[in-house]
Amino acid sequence: MAQFNKKKYDVIVLGAGAAGLMCAFTAAQRGLSVLVLEKANKVGKKILMSGGGRCNFTNRDVSAGNFISANPHFCKSALSQYTQWDFISMVEQHGIEYEERKHGQLFCLHTANDILSMLLHECELAGVEIKTHCSVASVKEISETEKSRYRISINTENTQSNKTSSVDCHSLVIATGALSVPTLGGSDIGYTIAEQFGLSLIPRRAGLAPFMFSDSMKSLCERLSGSSLEVEVTCNGTQFNEDMLFTHRGLSGPVMLQISNYWFPGDEIEINLLPTVDVQQWIIESKQQQTKSQLKNVLNQRLPKSLVLELEKLWWANHSDTPMAEFSDKQLLAIADRLENWKLKPSATEGYRTAEVTLGGVNTDNISSKTMETKGQSGLFFIGEVLDVTGHLGGFNFQWAWSSGFCAGQNVSL
Repeated sequence: MAQFNKKKYDVIVLGAGAAGLMCAFTAAQRGLSVLVLEKANKVGKKILMSGGGRCNFTNRDVSAGNFISANPHFCKSALSQYTQWDFISMVEQHGIEYEERKHGQLFCLHTANDILSMLLHECELAGVEIKTHCSVASVKEISETEKSRYRISINTENTQSNKTSSVDCHSLVIATGALSVPTLGGSDIGYTIAEQFGLSLIPRRAGLAPFMFSDSMKSLCERLSGSSLEVEVTCNGTQFNEDMLFTHRGLSGPVMLQISNYWFPGDEIEINLLPTVDVQQWIIESKQQQTKSQLKNVLNQRLPKSLVLELEKLWWANHSDTPMAEFSDKQLLAIADRLENWKLKPSATEGYRTAEVTLGGVNTDNISSKTMETKGQSGLFFIGEVLDVTGHLGGFNFQWAWSSGFCAGQNVSL
């Protein structure tokens, strides 16, 4: 059975991830009694694994354009109330060393645990109570007596007993995350609670996930597994320029994770293998200047040799030994077009197993963009990934956690 310091709290936060911890100490700093309930055995698991263990905790360049939502304006208020500069200031106050990588991404210089330790330290200073191994059995609205609105029934894991304990609160914050990476504690409990209180959901799907293939592209990717290069990828009118990585299952790397948010089953993706080059002009000039060279040797100057060999099998297998001078301009321009517009049709993404985020979620039409409180349901707040707000790769999802958590923490009440 879970042992709580109290039976009634001003605020209960469900979920001890980035958003939940941020909200908890923000509320507690205002003098409120705060309890955080986490179903996993440890808090902040997703923080610890993020960024290859270095935690890409925010980005220097944050705007609403870095987020996907049915309501693209919803995130603006929270992002302006608690900015990336606010979080960076806290990181610096705690003496955490960090580095800036490309595209404004900020990472811990040493370990992601620095960020988690900072959040837990702030929680400790503010008097936040945190309990792990606590899964929510039910949430009930109770008549407002002695400043309590909600009763949370809790199953405590690692016990033989089927009994549950319960605890009351005035404000309830749902920071339960979403469906991505279930091994780190992802679940649908937040959606269940939302529906219980009449909130609608935007259809959910895995986001920031690698692509898989079921056709001949699968074996090509297997042969090239481990190779990477910078490319430009386009899907449904959206474009990203980042590194692409071949894997045993298909295509990954930052650029593929980014574009996966805009891809739907059946869609094609277009890859420009040489985004910084005018390929048509270069290939015709190469014909004039390197008349005796084979096409693969020319392309090897700008692309990985292993990739060029695979493209040769696909696009000019019958001319593998042909010198450049013997190619017609038309033939070379056709190959140049493929290099700039390689069209592929993934069979699927790897799904929630490896997805970094969940697209969709609690419909933001139901939520105040200024406070994160549910409209028409006093004292019920939703923050972080459970909402229909998804950031691009690069620290934006953590910034949404900090910003939305701060706003709720500022607005929960006695």
